[in-house]
Amino acid sequence: MLDTRNVSIRRASVGSMDNNVYVLTAKNSGVQVLIDAADDFPRIQELLDAGAADSSSGKAAVRMIITTHSHWDHVRALAEAKAATGARTAAGGPDTADIEVPTDVPLSHGDVLDFDGFDLEVIALRGHTPGSVALVYRDPEGPAHLFTGDSLFPGGVGNTQKDPERFNSLYRDVVERIFEKFPDETLVHPGHGAGTTLGAERPHLGDWKERGW
Repeated sequence: MLDTRNVSIRRASVGSMDNNVYVLTAKNSGVQVLIDAADDFPRIQELLDAGAADSSSGKAAVRMIITTHSHWDHVRALAEAKAATGARTAAGGPDTADIEVPTDVPLSHGDVLDFDGFDLEVIALRGHTPGSVALVYRDPEGPAHLFTGDSLFPGGVGNTQKDPERFNSLYRDVVERIFEKFPDETLVHPGHGAGTTLGAERPHLGDWKERGW
């Protein structure tokens, strides 16, 4: 668990693809946001319950389930999570047609989602899928937190299926919308595996561009 002044951030790895699920809980209100209901809803429920204990309000409620992109391994528990919580669903606009569970809130680049105790900013990162998004939580007393789905990992950008056009689109968005906007201490929380910082990855941007993946 990562503890910030206003928000707790909890993570679990679920399913055969070791997908990361994240739960953000506002300490003052108990409002929760679930990022990528990827699989294994019982494990997700455990994460939500643990997050609820982080709130001083004595209660918690999932306000929104945000899907970073439409790939099957990121949505296997989405229907169950929505049914159990009653939360609204959100995803990047261009990806919504490919998500079986209806999307209540289509997201666009630059959107700011206002929850009771924290905001999340939406960054469109086009390439892994047309509607892939990253989400930014700006901790007022520490580094920003970037939830990047499958668009940015330690060691490179997400899979673009050896398509130069898709790679160039994703690389450009990652550079212009993330590396040129955020400092080195920014924490990256990807859709699979371990996290990283922008500072750890920045020296390798030229290598990524040269290799094309």
